[in-house]
Amino acid sequence: MSMIGEYFRVTPAELERAVEDPDRALDRIEETLDAEEESGPPPAEARHFSTYKAWHPLDFLLRRSGFPVDVIHGEEPLGEADDWGYGPPQYLPAPRVRLAADTLGTLTYDRLLDGVDPAELTAAEIYPLGWEDRDSLEWGGDHFCGLTEYLTAAARAGDAVIVWLD
Repeated sequence: MSMIGEYFRVTPAELERAVEDPDRALDRIEETLDAEEESGPPPAEARHFSTYKAWHPLDFLLRRSGFPVDVIHGEEPLGEADDWGYGPPQYLPAPRVRLAADTLGTLTYDRLLDGVDPAELTAAEIYPLGWEDRDSLEWGGDHFCGLTEYLTAAARAGDAVIVWLD
């Protein structure tokens, strides 16, 4: 079983309903996931986005850089939600999505990797393990770029984002 970073864009009104009824929100999210799985929209057009297993190294790199928003775990609890996989979901309200998008727009993945020794990730037990050399860090770059595109589109639309590990 893998731990996967998941994101879902919602309007402020949808977020309000999701906070009031997280179970109903999860049902709606699952319906959208099924539909998007077939169409496979690019991150900037998708309601759902996943960083797959790259969530933990991205969290490590963003925290190390002093990133101002917790885009990996979210920042506010989604009402009285139950566990959606590996804990209850959180969300980023629209203003925090905007700050995240603006800040991500000033970063590159190479800049996040500056000065990082893969042994640091091994010592910190960053999932998934296997940080033998600098090349092992490269696979996270596509997920970083996708997350940047996704959050930038969400910010442009004024959306909030629900975040969870599944």
